[in-house]
Amino acid sequence: MGGDPQLHNPEDLLITALSSCHMLWFLHLSLNAGIIVMCYEDNPIGHGESAPSGAGRFVAATLRPQITLAPGMDPWAADAVHGKIHDVCFIARSVNFPVRITAQYDFAEP
Repeated sequence: MGGDPQLHNPEDLLITALSSCHMLWFLHLSLNAGIIVMCYEDNPIGHGESAPSGAGRFVAATLRPQITLAPGMDPWAADAVHGKIHDVCFIARSVNFPVRITAQYDFAEP
């Protein structure tokens, strides 16, 4: 069952697209808010369940961005940006499961 684990599958691609959409909106809205982002990496996880028949579905996703901010930036202001993204991200607005964000912040060296 299942295909080649070395290749991407549609489930991986959906979670990756969700993560990418979130990142692009985060960068855009952060810029508008005066927050300078130096680096953004994510390792998202999709949470699923399978029925006895084998049919599966996502029940949630967790985006786990590791974000490096410029010195002096406010991580709480950056966190507030995440809360606005679900209203504008096409993919996040299209999925029928909750999307959680657990961002971690570092600061670039001055």
